[in-house]
Amino acid sequence: MSETRKLFGTDGIRGVANQDPITVEMALRIGQAAAVAFRNADRRHRVVIGKDTRLSGYMLETALSAGLSSMGVDVLLVGPLPTPGIAFITASMRADAGIVISASHNPFQDNGIKFFAADGFKLPDEREAEIERLIFSDSLTDYRAAPTEIAKAFKIEDARGRYVQFLKNSLPRERTLDGLKIVVDCGHGATYRVAPKVFEELGADVITLGVSPNGRNINEGCGALHPETCAEAVRRHGAQVGIALDGDGDRVIFVDETGEVVDGDEIMAVFATHLMKRGKLKHNTLVTTVMSNMGLDLCIREAGGRVEKTAVGDRYVVERMRRGGFNVGGEQSGHLVFLDWATTGDGICSALQLVNVMLERRKPLSELKKVMTRLPQVLLNAEVGEKRPLETLPAVQKVIREVEHRLGDKGRVLVRYSGTENKVRVMLEGEHEDAIRADAQAILDVIVTTLGAPV
Repeated sequence: MSETRKLFGTDGIRGVANQDPITVEMALRIGQAAAVAFRNADRRHRVVIGKDTRLSGYMLETALSAGLSSMGVDVLLVGPLPTPGIAFITASMRADAGIVISASHNPFQDNGIKFFAADGFKLPDEREAEIERLIFSDSLTDYRAAPTEIAKAFKIEDARGRYVQFLKNSLPRERTLDGLKIVVDCGHGATYRVAPKVFEELGADVITLGVSPNGRNINEGCGALHPETCAEAVRRHGAQVGIALDGDGDRVIFVDETGEVVDGDEIMAVFATHLMKRGKLKHNTLVTTVMSNMGLDLCIREAGGRVEKTAVGDRYVVERMRRGGFNVGGEQSGHLVFLDWATTGDGICSALQLVNVMLERRKPLSELKKVMTRLPQVLLNAEVGEKRPLETLPAVQKVIREVEHRLGDKGRVLVRYSGTENKVRVMLEGEHEDAIRADAQAILDVIVTTLGAPV
């Protein structure tokens, strides 16, 4: 990604609501710039806008709508809907683009704006760069619509129902979830209406958590960020599986029937090996990121497959999958991508596919996850005052080299900045957790000392 980018990060534009760049004024210009960028013919254009449950979503939705309408682009409002649902609606309604108002796993004070193209896939870097250039262009207002061409906003009342049906269709038609008890934690986010409905209509006995959003409680002590809440409910109710979704519904973390948390790496191991045995993992290849545990690589290799690695971010996973003709990929954090069914990470769709594997194999998740043995892994984060290129920091490079020398070929070091926050992340894998935790802390301490704490 270009170092000159001012707005777009790993996953759209993010920040604190009502502070630059997540302001009404900027949202208005983003809407206007998007309208110009997505025009491709002399006809009426349409853009879908959806959001999660954050309080600031109403404000940003109105500003974006105004910006698009002022440029002669009609707006299709779907209200609170998971990010993958907005991607689906964008493609199915033949809209020119989709806009999601969400900061995903961040606290409610934050918000963000991200885009989908007409085909339901996230925009490549160059398209985001085009929108950013237009946002800061002095000539943006030259594209305003004539008074007779100002556009309108329409509410799409059946968007939720369309998405529910799409999700149910991702399972074999004869499959039901009768007799299955499932805990579904929606994190008070965008899935709070959709997810319970999908599993209930398929016949499951559903225990719901996090389905009372108030604009401020999204991700608070629940959902994919806090799967321990789901785990406790699984144990208390004797459920077969727990499903913990994040605020915008594109990530999912699972809990097995014993109450143990199962992350994205273990789930990818289950899916990839299951599909390989059936000849359905394209090119016998799984796509994941550099953050995935080395145990996943070993698992796939032993099963006769291969793993391709990308930079962190589900959009980069999807881009590699499309280029290589692969159909399964994801991230340790719970972004799971099945291009046979969806164009982006979809927590509910992923949960349906996992339940389908459990029923087809007639095995509980605690047994299925044993296909992979993870190496001890430690991930530490810290806020920093600035994000200078790590390779230009001699003291940081020195301590990294020292740790890498100690680990040899029995571990690895990965240091990177967050794409959405002023944080640095230090990840180590090795044979002994206590040792790698100490090494990770040593690296983090040098980075914070070098870059300073945030003001």
